[in-house]
Amino acid sequence: MATFTPTKPTFKPFVPATETRPELSARALILGAVFGVLFGAVTVYVGLRAGLTVAASIPISVLSISILRAFGKASILENNIVQSTGNAGQSIASGVIFTLPALIFLGFDLEASRIFALALFGGWLGVLFMIPLRRQLIVEEHDNLIYPEGTACADVLIAGERGGSFASRVFLGLGLGGLYTLFQNDNLFALWPSQPDYQPDLGAQHLLKGSAIRADCTPEYLGVGYIIGIRVAAIMLAGGVFSWLVLMPAIYFFGSHLATPLYPGTILITQMSPSDLWRTYVRPMGAGGVAAAGLITLLRTLPTIVGALTQGFRKTGTGKSVVSQPSRTEHDLPPIVVFGGSLLLILLMFLFLQFKPIPGAQVGALANIAAALLVVVFGFLFVTVSARIVGIVGSSASPVSGMTIATLMATAAIFLVKGWTAPAFGALAITIGGVVCIAASNAGDTSQDLKTGYLIGATPWKQQIAIMIGVVVSIFSIGATLNAMNKGLETFQRLPKPIVFSLDRLPDGVQNNGHFTGSDKITLTAHNADNQAKEELSNAKQYVLLNAIGSTTLDDGKYLYNPTTGQIEVQWIQGIGSEKAAAPQGRLMATVINGILSRKLPWALVLLGVAIVVVVELLGVRSLTFAVGAYLSIATTLAIFVGGVMRWMVDRAMLRHAAEKARLEHDASLALWHSDRETWLAQHPDFDPTNPAHADPSGLPIFNTITARDATIESEVSPGSLYASGLIAAGGIVGLLGVCVKLYEAATDRSIPRFSEHNPLHHDPVSVVMFALLAFSLYYFARKPLQSEG
Repeated sequence: MATFTPTKPTFKPFVPATETRPELSARALILGAVFGVLFGAVTVYVGLRAGLTVAASIPISVLSISILRAFGKASILENNIVQSTGNAGQSIASGVIFTLPALIFLGFDLEASRIFALALFGGWLGVLFMIPLRRQLIVEEHDNLIYPEGTACADVLIAGERGGSFASRVFLGLGLGGLYTLFQNDNLFALWPSQPDYQPDLGAQHLLKGSAIRADCTPEYLGVGYIIGIRVAAIMLAGGVFSWLVLMPAIYFFGSHLATPLYPGTILITQMSPSDLWRTYVRPMGAGGVAAAGLITLLRTLPTIVGALTQGFRKTGTGKSVVSQPSRTEHDLPPIVVFGGSLLLILLMFLFLQFKPIPGAQVGALANIAAALLVVVFGFLFVTVSARIVGIVGSSASPVSGMTIATLMATAAIFLVKGWTAPAFGALAITIGGVVCIAASNAGDTSQDLKTGYLIGATPWKQQIAIMIGVVVSIFSIGATLNAMNKGLETFQRLPKPIVFSLDRLPDGVQNNGHFTGSDKITLTAHNADNQAKEELSNAKQYVLLNAIGSTTLDDGKYLYNPTTGQIEVQWIQGIGSEKAAAPQGRLMATVINGILSRKLPWALVLLGVAIVVVVELLGVRSLTFAVGAYLSIATTLAIFVGGVMRWMVDRAMLRHAAEKARLEHDASLALWHSDRETWLAQHPDFDPTNPAHADPSGLPIFNTITARDATIESEVSPGSLYASGLIAAGGIVGLLGVCVKLYEAATDRSIPRFSEHNPLHHDPVSVVMFALLAFSLYYFARKPLQSEG
């Protein structure tokens, strides 16, 4: 009967706290370490090429379920340890590639030992800083912070444990999403465009010129949008619409008549594409907005942080009585480990900076102490912000790079006030930003993993140990892949026309880095990519190395200057920063540092972003989600919004179905009321005819309307979330397959057969239709009930 409104049951994990199952086993740690190495290396490759990272927890979970099952029955808690360990590789790699390549752009070498040390410091700090926040963010705000990937990963693990139709719904999404990605992905068959793109240019007045409407039509964005829901997805899209359909056309309208480039651009606005406008003018605004919104979020959560820390210190002084011991599912690493480990890591970082400085970037002990303290301040700040952001929008859309930009701006501003403007201090600032970025990235994924553990009933301290082991193991592949790509993809191109230059009067943004220290014999390729002619340069060490960043004279990059002729003759395109590994975030970080220390950062754009966030807050909208949407490409937010729309449609359909079912049950109840009142009263012992919530003035039972919230209260394993999880897994796994194909092609100079861009299906409308069909499949299977296991 649906006569009375149901109450929400108390949350219970899949594995009760009183039950003990195999968890932190050797095979789980070994398999997780293997995945950490693999996904760490792949994330480096993908992130350097496209500036995007591939979510790893769900693909690892799916693979773990299948692999461990082949070696005998595995516990769901073991599979959770596998994904927690392996996912650390992806999160650490994300933080590394967004920041440390900036050292190359600033003219310094990127050593493997430096990558290892900074990644270790940042990765472990991300875990340790997150532990005091777990109870508040994961447990007490369970209903408010969704943690999309963490929830989806729990659905995958539970479905794999139950088997039958639960697992089949995940693998149905995995299969259809994988087949879709196989033909959609540019690295694979590319049967139709992966990203439909419409750039308005209407009428003689060029209305909306400079804007673009595009969507990255991937199954993982569709799945994430479904899990986070229409509200958050719509606010994110609002930020994207404001940037791409308001700000960018306005910039073009007011700047199209300028005869010279508008800083920070180096080309005319009329020559800029929408992507150029976004990258040059909108992203600095977005970075300022994300930084301001993050600080507002921090102020809101400050009582929570203080409470969590106070509780942690209070527990430190408790005895070891049986009463004070937490249950298995509430047992974190002890506070003495958390705080003592954090202090030890900060001390080790200071010693590393002091006794193994970046070659050519030595600074004093005072600067290194300041660096360690700034890591503590900004690290804890953005670990807190990151852990909360991913609970709202998911790790895929978390603006970690925006937080890092805020860290770099504040650090560089402090250095500027102190007068520390030499290039060595730019390298130190990148070091600080790198550790903070890695910590924030790993904290976000750690919170997702702990959410997964909370849902399935894992032991927190065992997960935390597994993540820290995953950090150590994955670092080796991350550093090796980063350096291998930088060296293996580098080229030296002879300029089509030498540039006359004077070393005595270097223009702004150009640095003299001394004589070239590489091999004396290098191979030069022609500047024209169509011309494969090569020549040998046998006296390269006599050339002077120039590094340009933020210059209005030279494009960013490294150049070889011939002191004999007084001309720049060769451009050195390192692997990181080349067309094959553009590292856009690293380039952005280097530009921010160089811009502030040389007083060239476009503060007007940054402060405009701050002002926009203030306006949004005054409207009563949580600005962080809006700022994230404004910072990201509309291709991301629009695809996520489609998933949110599917969730809204499913919720509406469920509401109608539940209301109709309740109406039928009420009609049947009234029929029984009139025919056999004694039986009816026996079935409803709480019925009170004098209570207006139970009966109308005539004494008839009242029909209680089913609300949207009542209708959408789902179990932890619902049809929609399971299928969406499969779509997310499909985008990750098949996307990784495409990466492997590109690695094979780069290593062998062979290409797999692909559909031509001139095939009949390679048109934007086809891409839209195929994405709509995939979205319909999500709507259909989300409404199709799960079959009970026999």
